[in-house]
Amino acid sequence: MIFLKTLPTTLLALACLGFAVPPQADAAPRKPARKTAPKAPPKKPAIDYSGEFVNFGQWKEVQQFMGDMEQKHGVPIAELEKLFLELRYIDAAVQLVKPAPPGKPKNWQAYSARFIEPKRINAGVEFWRAHRDTLARAEALYGVPAEIIVGIIGVETIYGRDMGKFRVLDVLATLAFAYPLAPNREARMAFFRNELEASIVSARQTGLDPLSLVGSYAGAVGMPQFMPGNIYKLGVDFDGDGKVDLRNSAADAIGSVANFLVAHGWKREQPATLVYPASMSPAMAWEKFIDNGLDAKFRAEELTAAGVSTATPLPPGMLYGLVDLQNGSEPTEYWVGSNNFFSITKYNRSYFYAMSVVELGRAVKLSMKETL
Repeated sequence: MIFLKTLPTTLLALACLGFAVPPQADAAPRKPARKTAPKAPPKKPAIDYSGEFVNFGQWKEVQQFMGDMEQKHGVPIAELEKLFLELRYIDAAVQLVKPAPPGKPKNWQAYSARFIEPKRINAGVEFWRAHRDTLARAEALYGVPAEIIVGIIGVETIYGRDMGKFRVLDVLATLAFAYPLAPNREARMAFFRNELEASIVSARQTGLDPLSLVGSYAGAVGMPQFMPGNIYKLGVDFDGDGKVDLRNSAADAIGSVANFLVAHGWKREQPATLVYPASMSPAMAWEKFIDNGLDAKFRAEELTAAGVSTATPLPPGMLYGLVDLQNGSEPTEYWVGSNNFFSITKYNRSYFYAMSVVELGRAVKLSMKETL
């Protein structure tokens, strides 16, 4: 009111009535009000992990699934209906399982650079040192070298640092009932329905909240990224605490990886070398050994006769496969893989994957020696 008392009578009356009053010459100049910039909208995450609600329980295929679960495992339909009401459709999972566009060349060097790099190697050295005794115990029990176990856990999750952010039941339900169009769609949907079944059944048996499981966009769980069905069948309580915990127990992860490889054909009596660099004859008779699946099927003499040569002789009495690692526009690398190399491809059905496991394990082992 001090200011109002200095105004002329007319202006004072206008001010009291609520009208705007022009500034007076003897009044202190006012600074213009600062314009505040509009707040930017919150940045959306690159990947939508939470998904959207769909009423899975109304889908005919889901109703059939629930009926089968009740009949096979005694899970009440009412319990399943309640569970499915909590599930979300994850479009990101659908997009991520789609195959690469046709015509895009494979590039081994680009692929391997993502895994054989200092961050992963250093983390591998740290992991090996922290769990040296457990790795030695797994190697003695299963016959799988520590470097292969270290290679797998490193490629999968950087030793537990990146175990995935998707709720497992969400992605399994999405891929079980809404897998994208593909030539193998029906087979893949059947696979994910089996994994969904295993998740629900094992969670009930262990008293675990099935909605608490978090993993990859395909539903893989823990340090070694086991699918739920494999946790149920091949998971190992290697720390002896009465449960298999692949998220929090490095020992369980180590034992389970070794057990998986043995279950998929790993042979302890075979040499430590899993792959041998090969040079190929220009005659191209060896081409018939390319694309023959993920098993060692051929004798060393057969490969040699077709023009495949290795710097060191292949051990006799074993079966091998020819591995081609394409490098985009650069020449393809060729290797001869042993039975144990192909056992790694059962973990992830890819030559690139298996070779990355071998190379990362080798790099970590070499780094271990250099820092001793």
